[in-house]
Amino acid sequence: MCKIYAQTDPILYECRSRSMRISGVTTTIRLENLFWQTLSELAADNDMTTNQLIAKLHEEITQHLGETTNFASFLRVTCLRYQGLKANASLGFRSRAIPASAAPADKVVR
Repeated sequence: MCKIYAQTDPILYECRSRSMRISGVTTTIRLENLFWQTLSELAADNDMTTNQLIAKLHEEITQHLGETTNFASFLRVTCLRYQGLKANASLGFRSRAIPASAAPADKVVR
């Protein structure tokens, strides 16, 4: 079992920082490359750039909770949930893939 994980390409877990503007403020986000790849895929599925997606997620979480704490961890969890939804769809648990923006938030398992 461990070979599957231990032999992962080190590039995937190498961290990379990106600077971007969120709500008019320049900020730096540091994530592992695999998470940046997943965010890029999620953004493309929603016809957005990665920066647009991240700004939109920040806006939505701030509106929902009134603040944004540990945003990098939130982005990692978002990536895992996205991958889980994709896996479920590929196994036939959903009849068709839909963009995350179209999914009813109250119907997504928390």
